[in-house]
Amino acid sequence: MFDYIIIGGGSAGCVLAARLSEDPAINVALLEAGPSDDSVFIHCPAGIAVMAKFSMAGWGLNTVPQPGLNGRSGYQPRGKVLGGSSSLNAMVYIRGQRADYDHWAALGNPGWSYDDVLPYFKRSEHNERGGDALHGSSGPLNVMDLRDPNRFGELFVQAGEQAGHKRNPDFNGVDQEGVGLYQVTHRNGERCSAAKAYLTPNLQRPNLRVFTGAHTTRILLEKKRAVGVEFQHDGHTKQLKCQREVLLCAGAIQSPQLLMLSGIGPHQHLLETGIATLHDLPGVGQHLHDHPDVVQVVDAPKAKDLFGLSLSGGVQTLKGIYAWHKHRRGMLTTNFAEAGAFIKSQPDEATPDLQLHFVIGKLINHGRTTTLGHGFSCHVCLLRPLSRGSIRLASKDPMALPLVDPDFLGNRDDMDRMVRGFKLMRNILAQPALAQFGGRELSVSAGAQTDQQIEQFIRDYSDSIYHPVGSCRMGNTDLDVVDAQLRVHGLQGLRVVDASIMPRVVSGNTNAPVMMIAEKAADMIKAAQADVL
Repeated sequence: MFDYIIIGGGSAGCVLAARLSEDPAINVALLEAGPSDDSVFIHCPAGIAVMAKFSMAGWGLNTVPQPGLNGRSGYQPRGKVLGGSSSLNAMVYIRGQRADYDHWAALGNPGWSYDDVLPYFKRSEHNERGGDALHGSSGPLNVMDLRDPNRFGELFVQAGEQAGHKRNPDFNGVDQEGVGLYQVTHRNGERCSAAKAYLTPNLQRPNLRVFTGAHTTRILLEKKRAVGVEFQHDGHTKQLKCQREVLLCAGAIQSPQLLMLSGIGPHQHLLETGIATLHDLPGVGQHLHDHPDVVQVVDAPKAKDLFGLSLSGGVQTLKGIYAWHKHRRGMLTTNFAEAGAFIKSQPDEATPDLQLHFVIGKLINHGRTTTLGHGFSCHVCLLRPLSRGSIRLASKDPMALPLVDPDFLGNRDDMDRMVRGFKLMRNILAQPALAQFGGRELSVSAGAQTDQQIEQFIRDYSDSIYHPVGSCRMGNTDLDVVDAQLRVHGLQGLRVVDASIMPRVVSGNTNAPVMMIAEKAADMIKAAQADVL
């Protein structure tokens, strides 16, 4: 019998497992559907290129056909491995804007303002630049500047300055706006995932048990209380029971799926799927949204120090393999998205509504399409989209992947901002700092010059930048799923702790905010436990 059962060993689950098992009197079980995180492609930062190309350590998810993408299905990489998506991502450390969290609080979620959550960001963080009023220096998650940055990251920053944007040395400082180099979740030239930061150092705890290859199929309810889980493990259906709480940390796509498989969700949908409704909760799976994103690619054959497939590129890669293997240095310590920007699509925006990721290689089809030669790429994504979609069950089979529909670019305002953003990005890439290399924009986007043509390009080529949220939204309306303590409305012993609870996506990458959510949730859970005692 466990005190807590955590479903999902990703960014939130690893944090909870570490924090709750700090008390030796508390027994914690962590269930992860995927394997352990022992692949070199996870630990070597540049390994993300290999994992993306071959869809390694993921669930194989795609969206349903998206009208806003001209009927295309979008790519939805989600980690199926210890560390979850923090074992697959580009390791960019971004928190979002003060206004994001103040907005959450204003929606009726006390305790979630920026001033409330900042201590948890600091608790999580060990920033190698040192601690201050906004940064932590003693947390498990190592945050640092890139060890051996590619010179093109700095050139992008210079190009941004030439285009009229200010340089920003810290996107997680007082002000997010500007162009700059990203800090990354690395330690000693390796990826610092949630698993490496929080879980691996504590695996020896006798009160923490981690199950890998454990695919949870159902949350067990007795009346209106969660009492355990059912899961597939080693070819068998098993059950675990707990005496305190089940903590659902399966992410924005699979947390609502698992609730619905357990009979918790919209009654009509459950009826249509053949699942008995144990708790009618209409908001489960609603409000799904994500950052829509499109990439401009520039062919720059003379820039041989960019990543690329060529004879010289092959030689450089071999040298990089040796440097990383022997010293954890060199080009393979890159996260590829080394620099970026937060900018406004129009001058009268209160805060930046666009984010750029500058990539030191030609990124086509999420890196899955092999392309010869050298070049660079840049993403532009919309930070606060208005479009909202849903997660729905494809069937009652717990092994079937759910139907993912973020309704990309379903709202006209989203498209208008993306068009403006693309033009701003193109202007940065055309500045002298980058133009000196004689690069040429690939023809698929170069022909898009009018707003109408750019819109067509965006519909033909845009996709997700992998930040799904909102499908188990926090709030106090009839369409919200959890309260401000992350407890599922109307049930006992069940919380959701992951990106699905975000009322609105943060203005930036979501990994650090998810770990913050879990840090805060751990305190809430401990406080509730103390109240019972």
